[in-house]
This record gives sequence, structure tokens and C-alpha cells, in this order.
Amino acid sequence: MIIVYSLLVGVLPALLWLSFWLREDNLHPEPRTMIAASFLSGMVIVVLAVIMEKYASDIINNQTYRYIAWATIEEICKFIAVAIVALNSKYMDEPIDAMIYCITVALGFAALENTLFILSPFHSGDITRGIITGNMRFIGATLVHTVSSAIIGFMIGISFYKNAFIKAVLLIIGVILAIALHASFNLFIINETVTNTLKVFSWVWISVVILIILFEEIKGIKEKSI
Repeated sequence: MIIVYSLLVGVLPALLWLSFWLREDNLHPEPRTMIAASFLSGMVIVVLAVIMEKYASDIINNQTYRYIAWATIEEICKFIAVAIVALNSKYMDEPIDAMIYCITVALGFAALENTLFILSPFHSGDITRGIITGNMRFIGATLVHTVSSAIIGFMIGISFYKNAFIKAVLLIIGVILAIALHASFNLFIINETVTNTLKVFSWVWISVVILIILFEEIKGIKEKSI
């Protein structure tokens, strides 16, 4: 039952965020099977990320470099999941789709990661701490995963009708920006006080507003205008 409760607390908030972001693609929604596959692939890829992060922890002693490495691993793993499930799919047929699939994978990743974080306090009987952990990750880490992956999706989207070289360059830029955002969040959370941590969360919420604006921008991209 502890595992079930942890899954509920970890997965349900991610599904709520997913339902919110899917509304951005209400004109040409993606098939539910593709959305489900993307979400599940995000959860599955957590296993690879955990293994790689454990290896990184063993070889990197500096805490700052370790958190940067973890952010790098997680962003690359999430992109791998997107590439496998959706990038070459026939359903990836308009620029906004890249953002939708990147966000969906990110939320699947966050769902299982949140579950793992919540599982420990639940298992020790500290239900209150488990719920607080879930709430904090709902407004913090989950949004960071979403925004960072969305940046990659945005870069894929704006290069949708470009040639292969430009697509590759913008993808690399997107991955670098995603890693920088994710790593910055990790380092601020670890090194700052509670007050400053709340400031970081505020910054993340501002990023969400920017993400909504990016959605509006990418909706305007048409093949004839490229």
C-alpha cells in the first residue's frame, strides 16, 4: 500500500500538469496512445538516469560538478525518450508537437522521480513529510523538468521547417539551455536558505509564464513563413 500511495502522490500531480499543457494543442491534439507512450517512456527512462547518476556520484567528488552532471544526465535521458518514442513519428507533424512530447516525457520522468522521493518518508511512517515533499516537488522540481524539456521542444519546433544543420545547432543550444536551467535550480536549492529557495520557486513560476508565451510563439510558425 505504501508504494500505491507514493505512486498516487507522485503521479497524480504530474497528470494534472499534463492536462493543463495539453490544452495548448487543442486544435490538433496528439493521439492519446502517443501521449501515454511518451509519459510512460519518461517514467522508464528514470531507471537509466538513476544508474548513470549513481555512477557519476562515484567518480565526481565535487558537489557542484555532481549536480551539474546529474542535470546533464536527466536532460539527455529525457531527450532520448522523446527521440525514441516521438521524434520520428508520423504524428510529429507540426512545430508545437515537439513541445508537447518533450513536456509529456518530462512529466512522466518527474512522476516517477517524485514517487521515489516520497517513498522514503512514507515507508518510515512520516506521512506528513511525504505529503510536504510531494507538494514542494509539485511546485518546484516538476516545473523545472517541464520547463527545461520544453526549451528543447521549442528549439526543435522553431527549426521544424529548417535544414538538418540548423536543426542540429538549435537542438544543441536547446539541450545546453535546458541543462543550465536544471543545474541552476539544483544548485540554488541545495545551497540557499529556505527564504531564497522560495525565491527560486518564484523564478520557476516566472519561467512557466514564459513557457506559455513560447507556446503562443510556436503556434504561429508556418511552413510558408520559414
